[in-house]
Amino acid sequence: MAACGLLRSLSSNFFTVLPLLNRSVTLSPLRLASTSYFGRTITTSSRVTADLKFTDKHEWIRVEDDGNGTVGISKFAQEALGDVVYCGLPEVGTQLAQQDEFGALESVKAASELYSPLTGEVVEVNTLLADNPGLVNKSCYTDGWLMKMTIGNPAELDALMDEAAYDRYIRSIED
Repeated sequence: MAACGLLRSLSSNFFTVLPLLNRSVTLSPLRLASTSYFGRTITTSSRVTADLKFTDKHEWIRVEDDGNGTVGISKFAQEALGDVVYCGLPEVGTQLAQQDEFGALESVKAASELYSPLTGEVVEVNTLLADNPGLVNKSCYTDGWLMKMTIGNPAELDALMDEAAYDRYIRSIED
């Protein structure tokens, strides 16, 4: 995967790199990839996950411009589950308290309950998951979202983890 990215960078910046190829000094691919010859940088975090808050049960929530929250499961959770084959989601209008069970995901490996990251009311569910539950695996932070909810108590957001804290949490439970 890293090699593909490097080749893509090399091919898209060929004329920038060409003078380097004529040098007598051999440059390693790692050194080439980290130099400023390329207009790209490699980062571990994503803009997609930067505005997410995570729970210790691996759900995430993103506060949208309309003040509602979009809820899904983390990449860690969907990888642990394996191929999702069924999504049981709540009905619109369901009232949830923080950490209430609101549904379940079933995969070829296991079933997992879903827990509400915040207190609020379900205003929309991802109906695409009924026919294509694999969206949770393919795109857990975008197309594979589970539900949208009102945020009844915005102060509850403060108790959730940002991406860095969630990454530390994942490392702590993997050890």
